[in-house]
Amino acid sequence: MVFLVSAAVFFGTALLTALATWKIIGLLRQWSVLDLPNPRSSHDIPTPRGGGLAVVTVVLIFWIALAMLTMEDTQRALSLSVAGGAFVLAIVSWIDDLKGLSPVIRLVAQYMVVSFILVLASASQLTFQGLVPLWLDKILTVILWVWFINVFNFMDGIDGIAGVETISIGLGITILAGTLGWPPLMQSQALVLAGAAAGFLWWNWHPAKVFLGDAGSVPLGFLLGWLLLSLAGNGIWAPAVILPLYYLVDATLTLLERLGRGDKIWEAHRCHYYQQAIQKGFSHDHVARSIFIGNIMLVGFAVTSTHAPITGFIGAAAVIFVMLLYFKHNPRR
Repeated sequence: MVFLVSAAVFFGTALLTALATWKIIGLLRQWSVLDLPNPRSSHDIPTPRGGGLAVVTVVLIFWIALAMLTMEDTQRALSLSVAGGAFVLAIVSWIDDLKGLSPVIRLVAQYMVVSFILVLASASQLTFQGLVPLWLDKILTVILWVWFINVFNFMDGIDGIAGVETISIGLGITILAGTLGWPPLMQSQALVLAGAAAGFLWWNWHPAKVFLGDAGSVPLGFLLGWLLLSLAGNGIWAPAVILPLYYLVDATLTLLERLGRGDKIWEAHRCHYYQQAIQKGFSHDHVARSIFIGNIMLVGFAVTSTHAPITGFIGAAAVIFVMLLYFKHNPRR
């Protein structure tokens, strides 16, 4: 029964997202909301930007329905608040897609929404599991959550990559829940995100017919961040780090390298490891598939880490090392 319900959530979300994205592509072209090629982009033709409007709309419909139908009052109120936060960030990010907003405005909006959600969250749900005082736990969690939102946004630089990452994390959380006896790890919400990403990939796989835009990547990063922090808050902290590890390491190393060169880190660029692979000869779909294969292994090590954290981390670190080395030094000829 659990499997059938999970399959219905995943495939239902995927189908509706694919249909909604098909509809929004025409509207974006009609509104001339196009991402034009430039020296820092990884595409060659004008492509509609803002497909995330369809993705986020379907996700929030399912997210709200699950909250209303399956959750107790306290949990329901918090989940609905998270959905409301994603909606606010989608609106702010859509304005950014259309007109461009300063990084300060975007960050202020993100910090305000994240802080509001964490004020509502139970004091017993501690990301750092009591290793630091409650007030410090909340502050560090806010910083980590906002950092992840922006990591997810920054890493959305080639066809298919955001969809692949969302599917990997969503299904990873679901598999974790199954191996741990289906505890309340918000696996239904994770399946909604994975299904929506799968539906969007139908249109975003190389050559992409549409891009997420900030209106999609920012809310998705927000919702995925919430799920990962919920894992940590339930004491399942190792998988919460391992599941998104490729994104975290690629983004962090790239940021440090750019700081070392004196680059303006708020400007768009093509310095991520996966982008270097594109420049050296890999295709978008090859890189996306490679990341998905690496993520499958990360899911395996995330499950392993629930019983053997050191083994899980060592294995995950080895996977990331091989992925980065492959992208940076072994382009396909």
